[in-house]
Amino acid sequence: MEAETLALAQEIDFSMWGLFARATLTVKLVMLMLVVASIWSWAIILQKLINYRLARREAAEFDRAFWSGEPLDGLFDQIGPQPKGQSQRIFAAGMTEWRRSHRTDGALIAGAQARIERSMDVAIAKESESVQSGLSILATVGSTAPFVGLFGTVWGIMTAFIEIAEQQNTNLAVVAPGIAEALMATGLGLLAAIPAVIFYNKLSADSDRIIGSYEAFADEFSTILSRQLDS
Repeated sequence: MEAETLALAQEIDFSMWGLFARATLTVKLVMLMLVVASIWSWAIILQKLINYRLARREAAEFDRAFWSGEPLDGLFDQIGPQPKGQSQRIFAAGMTEWRRSHRTDGALIAGAQARIERSMDVAIAKESESVQSGLSILATVGSTAPFVGLFGTVWGIMTAFIEIAEQQNTNLAVVAPGIAEALMATGLGLLAAIPAVIFYNKLSADSDRIIGSYEAFADEFSTILSRQLDS
């Protein structure tokens, strides 16, 4: 009897593909959902890592140009009203409103300071939305993937026990495949959730620092324009 059980166990394919192929349709759907969620999360993670690095580099380059001593009008003429960089777009929003606030005789229209600040706030809000896009998906995957995997495990174990009852056989060779298939769903859930949670925390902190730098620049730029308004 032990020899038959050992032979049966050796014939069963316990590879990842073998476990997936033997799983029920419900468990297969859960596994596929978790694999797709994991791939989607990694795509967002890699994209954000690249985008944040480019954003920091662009901000540093523009910061050097801004504080180089070049006249603000000259810098604005170089980058244009619709630049590609995030920091440049915030600067362009403020400078565009600054120029619109001048009458034909050169005098400033009342309320220029408030309009310039609102223009930059709108630009910062747009850039913040772009910087933080996709992070909610990582948060969702990180919080729900373990429970989705647990559902697949519960369903798989329930199916395995039903098969055991129908066969009236509790040999390990009969029990092990169904349990392994079920636990694979939990493993995939954790595989999707753990990187999503780790990188969500990291990328959220990075996005906060980037947005904070935009807000700090807008405050500094507003202060410079305020001095010119007062003079």
